Amino acid sequence: MASLPAPPTPLGSCPRGRGGGRVVARPRRAGLACAARSCYRFRTDDDGVVDVAVSGEDGDGGGGGYAVSVEVPGTRGREGGLVLRASGSGEGVPLAPAAGGASLAAELSFDPPRAPFYLSFLLTDASGAEIRTHRKTSFRVPVGVGPGSPAPLGMSISGDGAVNFAVYSKNANAVSLYLYAAAADEPALEIDLDPYIHRTGNVWHVSLASVDGYVSYAFCCGGIRLPLLDPYAKVIGDFVSSNSVYDEGVTAPSMRCFASLAIAPSYNWGRDRHPRLPLEKLVVYRANVALFTKDRSSGLPDDAAGTFTGLSAKVEHFRSLGVNAILLEPVFPFHQVKGPYFPYHFFSPMNLYSSKGLSVSAIKSMKDMVRVMHRNGIEVLLEVVFTHTAEGESECQTISMRGIDNSSYYIANGIAGCKASILNCNHPVTQKLILDSLRHWVLDFHVDGFCFINAPFLVRGPGGEYLSRPPLLEAIAFDPVLSMTKIIADPWSPLDISNVQFPFPHWKRWAEVNTRFSIDVRKFLKREALISDLATRLCGSGDLFSTRGPAFSFNHVSRNSGLSLVDLVSFSNDDLLSESSWNCGEEGPSENSAVLQTRLRQIRNFLFILFVSLGVPVLNMGDECGHSAAGSVSYKDRGPLNWRGMKTTFVKEVTGFISFLTALRSRRGDIFQRREFLKLENIHWYGSDLCEPGWDDPTSNFLCMHINAEVDEMAADSVRGDLYICFNANEESVSAALPALAEGSVWLRLVDTSLAFPGFFATESNPKVQQVPGLSSYHVEAHTCVLFESKSALA
Repeated sequence: MASLPAPPTPLGSCPRGRGGGRVVARPRRAGLACAARSCYRFRTDDDGVVDVAVSGEDGDGGGGGYAVSVEVPGTRGREGGLVLRASGSGEGVPLAPAAGGASLAAELSFDPPRAPFYLSFLLTDASGAEIRTHRKTSFRVPVGVGPGSPAPLGMSISGDGAVNFAVYSKNANAVSLYLYAAAADEPALEIDLDPYIHRTGNVWHVSLASVDGYVSYAFCCGGIRLPLLDPYAKVIGDFVSSNSVYDEGVTAPSMRCFASLAIAPSYNWGRDRHPRLPLEKLVVYRANVALFTKDRSSGLPDDAAGTFTGLSAKVEHFRSLGVNAILLEPVFPFHQVKGPYFPYHFFSPMNLYSSKGLSVSAIKSMKDMVRVMHRNGIEVLLEVVFTHTAEGESECQTISMRGIDNSSYYIANGIAGCKASILNCNHPVTQKLILDSLRHWVLDFHVDGFCFINAPFLVRGPGGEYLSRPPLLEAIAFDPVLSMTKIIADPWSPLDISNVQFPFPHWKRWAEVNTRFSIDVRKFLKREALISDLATRLCGSGDLFSTRGPAFSFNHVSRNSGLSLVDLVSFSNDDLLSESSWNCGEEGPSENSAVLQTRLRQIRNFLFILFVSLGVPVLNMGDECGHSAAGSVSYKDRGPLNWRGMKTTFVKEVTGFISFLTALRSRRGDIFQRREFLKLENIHWYGSDLCEPGWDDPTSNFLCMHINAEVDEMAADSVRGDLYICFNANEESVSAALPALAEGSVWLRLVDTSLAFPGFFATESNPKVQQVPGLSSYHVEAHTCVLFESKSALA
């Protein structure tokens, strides 16, 4: 029996709404067996003691109910007996002498539909004098409320049907559970957790025999009446805004969100399986769920546009490009003003990404989408943000963890230069939260991998210092569930829009978004880079991935923050110096045919270099159809994809070229889809006349790469031909000599980005036009890339 130095802290206010009427106690029915008990001891105002035990009943037929036993030890001064009177009722239940006559006792029972509720009562003696607690209050105990369990965190259903709630809070001196009825702003039931009963270590917990009649819940910590979202909630309501406030430099609404008491229905995955594609085989397409199909031009119904369902409807678009993995921008509930890279919560998808705008609907829609993608051999990767949240310093923006346990979940004083709420990722509690979230997405949603945004912050310690061996990253690398997925570190930070490569601890498990690739390719095509930098990127960035291999390099030429591909060749003013863009002779939209021709050629060059480089190519949404933000680098200025443009000649040309390049990578996987780097003896570098390139000449903008196919007796000669690739970033054409070939072989031109569509990439219909003998010269036009493959002349 729990013995308290004072009456139990009031465990809650009287229920309002359902169960808020009179509580009538009656003598306990005979023949009922007690289940689990919760016991309380009160001191009385006449220096006595009252013991109360609350237990469940298992009755005949399994109906069940609740039994309350009240016992007053010692009978001195009680000769006339005592009567228990429930508050709000004139009825009384007499206490009878217990076995041995050493105490007076009464046993009461209640029907199950009334629980949980509070029994509030007084005792009166034979003279009618009231006996109260030593604080002059009525005796008050919860019925249908149990101690609960500290694990698992969040809401869970136990084997006997009881609902358990558990939340971590080391620093809260008081925690309450609020239950809400439908469409209610104020809690219908408040349960204050007693630290002697409902706390184990730093976890507060409580179980309720039933939550019928309630729809949502929230926690309240520290005695402040501010409902807080359960960090582990799987189903949540909408984020409700009220008056706007000025918070962290932006005007933002006061926000709150309740966790739903609903359980997501079980999902029939059928024969769904993770594709588990090797890293080196991936071709990735980054997309935003809403913007991908939100525009009416997508041709989708209003309830499908901009949702997971809309994404599923466009699966043939991914297949036509040769994409086998989609990388979704964050799908967690996020700040509507700041955008998806400022999340509120980590265990549920965004409600707005479903046709009904509800959490349960979003969960099902996302699972449907994943299953469709898997059925088509496409993996689903999620961008995730675990370094900061959208919670603000002010109370109006305290949504969840900041109010529950700020000093455990967040870095106390933040990080210099960052106004956002920075999560203390390597704190054991936050680390557990992140690991539990990741496993949830893999096990419950069948997600195939994660790209961790703002990865440099994941190596920060509690004081913001860099850790040489961050426990979170190591735990992810070797977790039995997560080790089977793709894990990718992205250095891009939405906090300060920085994007700097840094030495990342990887344990040969972590891949990385290769920022240097984008920079060096842009500078080469702009004639501002050494050709040695381009050569390094073509070969898989050995300077960055020497201990892992080229497959761990995720390459891109554009991304969702920064210039889109078409803007990269159309804008280059003083505000865009960091983008290393080139407008090809005229700023912005142009009708100059020479400028347009150069821009088209540069778009082809960017795509070509992306796909012939070792590593994983990552396409950005809209780059296949000329999607533009009018030269803006701001993430907020991106608009929905315009699907009407898919019918234009330009888009058919670009998408056809991407499809050709993905097929080429697959066919020549011996060169382009490698886990290991190419052998040095199989790579030869040349200038225009088969001489040594001008590696250290900053004015040298021409490079040729000869790749000898490795001997494979199991492969046909037609598959294992050599490759010869020319890159000309000069303003003038260059005459390139082609290496000699074995007798009976010729060079077959597969790509020349200067030629007109459809002849600029090879088709099987007219191979003779593309044949070039060895030791002959080939005219490589300005701003042009050319690819040759050796073939047997007979073939």
